[in-house]
Amino acid sequence: MDRRGFVRACAAGAGLPLGPGLAGPVRARDFAPVKLLATDGSILKAASLVANRNYLFFYPFQGTPCFLINLGRTLEPVEVAADSGTYRWPGGAGLKRSIVAYSAICSHQLTYPTREISFISFRPGKSGANRHADVIHCCSEHSQYDPARGAKVVAGPAPRPLAAILLRHDPATDALTATGTLGNDVFDEFFRKYEMRLMMDGGGRARQPVADASKVVELDNYCRQQVRC
Repeated sequence: MDRRGFVRACAAGAGLPLGPGLAGPVRARDFAPVKLLATDGSILKAASLVANRNYLFFYPFQGTPCFLINLGRTLEPVEVAADSGTYRWPGGAGLKRSIVAYSAICSHQLTYPTREISFISFRPGKSGANRHADVIHCCSEHSQYDPARGAKVVAGPAPRPLAAILLRHDPATDALTATGTLGNDVFDEFFRKYEMRLMMDGGGRARQPVADASKVVELDNYCRQQVRC
């Protein structure tokens, strides 16, 4: 059995959707596994992630940012509704099953964190424009997603949840590996909308798959400004 067949067989055994061309409500897309690294290039330890803090890495392409968040509590699997049906989000990763990862591209206006500014981030607690606590909030149109329940939409005009990034945790080393995506991703629309900007920012590498490893940085250290709403 080749690697793609093996991954899909494992997904089927775990109750996950099986992917394009196979039976299943919503596709899971398997990509080459990518290890998550600390900023110094060492293996990122899941235990090092501070609870309720925004972390960012790039996956599965060099131009597609993702949030990595330790919500500080055990997260159970849930059913999530998407465009063409439902899928079972597998819950949190790590020893405490508290760590989640999602595409950081809003499913509504395709807002995403840049070096200059970010209108989207995880917000612990509530605010004047945020009646839901502990959500990923996009200030462009006030779409809000619940990261503890598969990034379901809880407020605003977003048409679908954020795509989940599937994580594999090695309890022996406490390392995390990104292995694929789950749900309706917006990568094609994202590349079309921001083609020129991504070309200028990344020198044409935005569509290239991430190979082997991706460094994780705090959003505060990545963006010069974060819009708070």
